[in-house]
Amino acid sequence: MMMQCLDALKHFSTFLLTCCDSDLNHHSRGLPNPKDLAKGTVFTVNEIEALYEMFKSISKAGLIDKEQFQLVLFKTNRKKSLFADRVFDLFDTKHTGILDFETFARAISVFHPKAQNEDKLEFSFKLYDLKHQGFIERQELKQMMVATLAESGMNLSDDVIESIIDKTFEEADSKMDGKIDKEEWQSLVFRHPSLLQNMTLQHLKDITKTFPNFVFSTIVTDNPSSG
Repeated sequence: MMMQCLDALKHFSTFLLTCCDSDLNHHSRGLPNPKDLAKGTVFTVNEIEALYEMFKSISKAGLIDKEQFQLVLFKTNRKKSLFADRVFDLFDTKHTGILDFETFARAISVFHPKAQNEDKLEFSFKLYDLKHQGFIERQELKQMMVATLAESGMNLSDDVIESIIDKTFEEADSKMDGKIDKEEWQSLVFRHPSLLQNMTLQHLKDITKTFPNFVFSTIVTDNPSSG
C-alpha cells in the first residue's frame, strides 16, 4: 500500500512538472526575449513589454489579423483603408493574413518617432509601389492619393487630383520615363519631408504610459535599446 502511495505521488509530481514546463514554454512562445527583440528595433525593452500588453489585449491565440492590426496601429475601425491594407501586407511577408507578436513588433518599429528617416523613406516607397515593380506609376500614385484623401475626410475633384499628380511627376520624374524610381522618390522626399508625415505614429512613443501593466513583470528598468 505504501509503495502504491509513493508511486501515485511520483506520478502526480511528474504531472505538475509537466504542466509547469508547458506553462513556461507557452509564455516564452508568447513573448520572445524582449532584450533580443529590442536590439532589432528602435523600441526600448520596456516599450517592447508594454507593446506586448497591447498586443495581448487584441490578439487571438497570440495572432492578429488585418482588422485588429488596423484598429490598434491606426486607431480606426474603418471597414476599408488602402493605407492600412498596404502596411499590413508588407508586414505579412508569409501571406498568411495574420501576424505574430515578433513580426508585429519588428515591423511597426519603422513608425516609431525615433526610427531613421532612411527606413521610413524605404518603407514609404514600397507602400506606393502597389505592383511591386520597383517604381511608382502614375495610377499607383493616384490610387494611394485618392484613398488617403478619402480617409482624411477630404474630397477633391478628379481634375484637382490629376493636377497634383501632374505637378508631382513633373518635379519627381527627372528621367522623364513616366515613372518614379527609388532614387527619384528619395529626392522628392528630401525636398518635401512632409511626404513622410504619415510614417510616424506619435502614440508609439507613449506606449509605456498607455499600457503600464508591463511594470509588474518587466525584466529591466527602462533602458534604451541598442538598435
